Amino acid sequence: MLGRVIEYRIDRHSGVATYLQIVKQTKQAMRLGLLEPDDKLPTAREVVEATAVNPNTVLKAYRELEREGLVEARRGLGTFVRKSLSGASTDSALGRELSEWMERVRADGLDREGAVALFHAALDKEFPEVEQR
Repeated sequence: MLGRVIEYRIDRHSGVATYLQIVKQTKQAMRLGLLEPDDKLPTAREVVEATAVNPNTVLKAYRELEREGLVEARRGLGTFVRKSLSGASTDSALGRELSEWMERVRADGLDREGAVALFHAALDKEFPEVEQR
């Protein structure tokens, strides 16, 4: 499918390598069902034009995704999603509950960083076996 488009948002102040941000955002889009098998990723040129990153950075991210078996490069056609990582979409019951929770967080006066900290604290409590990066 060519209809779905992912738009990468690069945070140059995050301390996370740009190619890893692209990998992470691609995986997140796959988990949320925003990218599905046979969807085409933007070309390196399109990502460069939208984000002003080096084309080699985009290619490195796509190679990493390919190494993980998540995408495949098709000569002359582009890079395509190979499999789904879908878990819960933003339209699912869990997604709606999380949106409602975010509305309560905002109503209680927390900013984005406060919401992230609260979410991460709950996540660490529920999933202590996962090592933090």
